[in-house]
Amino acid sequence: MATFLYKLGRLTFRRRRFVALIWVALLAIAGVGMATASTATSSSFSIPGTEAQRAFDLLEQRNPGGSADGATARVVFKAPGGEKVTDAENKREITGIVKELGTGSDQVAAAADPFTTDAVSQDGSTAYISVTYKVNSMELTDDTRTALEDAGKDARDSGMKVEIGGDALQVMPHTGTAEVIGVAIAAVVLVIAFGSLVAAGLPLITALVGVGIGVGSITALANVLDLGSTTGILATMIGLAVGIDYALFIVSRYRAELAEGREREEAAGRAVGTAGSAVVFAGLTVVIALAGLAVVNIPMLTKMGLAAAATVAIAVLIALTLVPAALGFAGKRVLGRKARKASQDASGATGADSGAEAKPNMGTRWARFVLRKPVWVMLVGVLGLGVIAVPAASLEMGLPDDGAQPKSTTQRQAYDMLSDGFGPGFNGPLLVVVDGKDSSDPKAAADRVSKEVESLGVAAVVPPAFNKAGDTATITVIPKDRPSSHATEEVVHDIRDAGKDVQADSGAEVLVTGATAMNIDFSQKMNDALVPYLALVVGLAFLLLMLVFRSVLVPLKAALGFLLSVVAALGAVVAVFQWGWLGSLFGVEQTGPIMSMMPIFMVGVVFGLAMDYEVFLVTRMREAYVHGESPGQAIVTGFKHGARVVTAAAVIMMAVFSGFIGSSEQMVKMIGFSLAVAVLFDAFVVRMAIVPAVLALLGKKAWWLPRWLDRALPDVDVEGEKLQKLLGDGSGSPQKPGDGDGDRELARV
Repeated sequence: MATFLYKLGRLTFRRRRFVALIWVALLAIAGVGMATASTATSSSFSIPGTEAQRAFDLLEQRNPGGSADGATARVVFKAPGGEKVTDAENKREITGIVKELGTGSDQVAAAADPFTTDAVSQDGSTAYISVTYKVNSMELTDDTRTALEDAGKDARDSGMKVEIGGDALQVMPHTGTAEVIGVAIAAVVLVIAFGSLVAAGLPLITALVGVGIGVGSITALANVLDLGSTTGILATMIGLAVGIDYALFIVSRYRAELAEGREREEAAGRAVGTAGSAVVFAGLTVVIALAGLAVVNIPMLTKMGLAAAATVAIAVLIALTLVPAALGFAGKRVLGRKARKASQDASGATGADSGAEAKPNMGTRWARFVLRKPVWVMLVGVLGLGVIAVPAASLEMGLPDDGAQPKSTTQRQAYDMLSDGFGPGFNGPLLVVVDGKDSSDPKAAADRVSKEVESLGVAAVVPPAFNKAGDTATITVIPKDRPSSHATEEVVHDIRDAGKDVQADSGAEVLVTGATAMNIDFSQKMNDALVPYLALVVGLAFLLLMLVFRSVLVPLKAALGFLLSVVAALGAVVAVFQWGWLGSLFGVEQTGPIMSMMPIFMVGVVFGLAMDYEVFLVTRMREAYVHGESPGQAIVTGFKHGARVVTAAAVIMMAVFSGFIGSSEQMVKMIGFSLAVAVLFDAFVVRMAIVPAVLALLGKKAWWLPRWLDRALPDVDVEGEKLQKLLGDGSGSPQKPGDGDGDRELARV
């Protein structure tokens, strides 16, 4: 592989204008496709195999046009002090708003009058209008949302407090500001790391080209492939992350080759042949992690994962072709001013590097420290992450409700007003569906279900409502506790258990659905998929890393280190968002269960980034070991050339992800925090401390591979051993194009 990539690097360097033209053309095509594509609607959200989804499907079949999964809103009114909503003037205002909402948009299915549906609190201070829509929340038009937001203006003018809850106002969070902040911080870090504006700009520009092509293609194909708006956000986040990382690895190796006296074309070829091999395998691990989301069997997640994986593949291709082409345009300006001067003054090929040898860099000094104290470094790292991971044992997964919104939002205030006036359970009603098609007496079965549910101690049960055929009934149940509470989850399970007895006796099937039940089923499905997903991703990556490193223990150590950092990150998330520790520092206003999608999403993203750092850092160690250095010296060499790059890449990723912590959306805030701390733990504790400590303790055993397995595995030559032999450069001496048989053989490339 290294030889092929070496040839590819030199070819793209020489044909840089043609290569650049191809990528610019692809970017233009993606841009035109994005600009001309019709606006994407929300991806259809379904959870195959869950009871809540079966109930929704049943209602759509038995009661067509009933909009069982349509968006909902609650316009909540609170009378001024000393008044009641039932007072004549207040009642007139609310009744007028009911009519206004019912006719304000053709997407509205119904707006219920609170004075005819018992939606007035016992003390008369609070009332709410239930609004149902024909489409889900992501398909609502801006005009419909505006009509909903404007509905209570007159009532507010008369002195009533009016707030709006429900998912009708839910919109996808915009992340543009976070991306700009992340890119700005990335630019600063790259300038500091490289000491050159040109070298810093290359990874940013090429990463943005890759993201532009990937996201443009996703947007252009969104309607055709039924891709949701969240797909582009994920692809942008991952594409920026790996795009900057991969270009950073290539540029860093290119600068190192120039410092050793290589000609520019030769340096580009060697950079792609060596660091490019690491990029290919690092990219494969990310693709595996993202494509592995298909095991969850939720179509929306599968499409998100595959689209993001395609963006990563584009980032790999750009790193292998566009980056060396861009290096050809940059010339020696890719080096810092001091490095360029040293290169000009150097009379020998290694002269430019002699100063660096005399003064070890920070990576070299840290590696030597770890070699002196490997046991202590490993123990401190493992025990430290172990302590942070302890809260993960208390992990509770769910989906946050409006109670997790900032207190300044209308959704949160409506949530609190409903809780005060009616009880917290009114924020998450359950919908019990009784399928009486196979029952001799559907009405009796529905009445029995209603009584069974009442006996469970819920806050309220609305009498059964039948469809036109009279074979399917719906019963609205109000729990006592808030939607995301453990008590409400227990109520759902209790109703389902009671329904089994009803079905055994009467033949009527009982199903529980509604937004709250759907969230519970979604969380359970994500929880059940976490272990199989981990096994698939870690198992495939283990095989891939074994192929790269020709070792059993190094991939095993990489996988175990990743698991340690992920569990520690989960522990930190539980402590902040579930327990509330330091919650005010991160803007957490309401503790609750951890978003059910977050752990599996974090595993996929962080695993890919962690393997990036592992492959780049340890491949350089393996390369040094294969070329004759002792195990200890190989560790020092790996850190000498790789520590600064890995540190810069990790800081950039932390900055990008931390930008999302400032979001007002609890979900986005949680994802940003989890990814930032996971990268912190994995890059700086696992890869930069535990990994060299373990390798130092293992010595030569770290690179052990059974002979039978060595013969069975294909030799992909990631370290470039075959390339070195072909170039006749095993000693590592600098070589110019045309010198030696190896270059004559490669001259025709």
